[in-house]
Amino acid sequence: MNLLITICARGGSKGIPGKNIKNVFNKPLIAYSIECAFKFARLYNADVTLSTDSDEIKKVAALFNLKTDYTRPADLATDTAGKIPVLRDVWKYEEQNRNKKYDYFLDLDITSPLRTIEDLNGAFEMIKNNTNALNLYSVSPAHRNPYFNMVEEGGIGFITLCKKLPAHIFSRQQAPKVYDVNASFYFYSRNFYEQNLVSATTERTLVYVVPHICFDLDEPIDFEFLSYLLENDKLDFKI
Repeated sequence: MNLLITICARGGSKGIPGKNIKNVFNKPLIAYSIECAFKFARLYNADVTLSTDSDEIKKVAALFNLKTDYTRPADLATDTAGKIPVLRDVWKYEEQNRNKKYDYFLDLDITSPLRTIEDLNGAFEMIKNNTNALNLYSVSPAHRNPYFNMVEEGGIGFITLCKKLPAHIFSRQQAPKVYDVNASFYFYSRNFYEQNLVSATTERTLVYVVPHICFDLDEPIDFEFLSYLLENDKLDFKI
């Protein structure tokens, strides 16, 4: 069984410039995913690669032993480029470059580093044991529920629940389970790779519910929060 682990880092972030190599608790954010990737790779004799358009990111990644000759094409390095085409391009490059056919692919998102090797092992077993699954991604229990306490604009200026509750449900606790996509990791099967899919959510997608805090760094305050957790040893797990 061949596994390829990808780490994707675009250089031109507008929301938080340089976020992928921004220091968090005395090391670049990308380093957390690189170190996790190599730990997991050793368990499965997997390959690890980097997809970036930035020479600066390449230099920082190389400091943590992740080196590549691949450079993401300019048309896949815009802020409107979808993640799946980005992945397909580097997957194809690595298969040709290494003369290897991969059975599974794992993408680790740099801006959501609160994952453990136990998480990855558990998720990998899930997708390997379900031959019908195309892919799997990590989620967290949602604090809001579109069936109960999330609303959207209606057709005539009023608001309505995002999803209509079944007639027999009267409380949030009874509503169907929903999850937040925490963007930490994504597993893809060979079948996903061979189909012309454009979204990570398919009719045959599994989810792994992360049993601990896990969130994406979208705003500057998120970096402050993560730094606080790491600097003060507030996590009850090891990343």
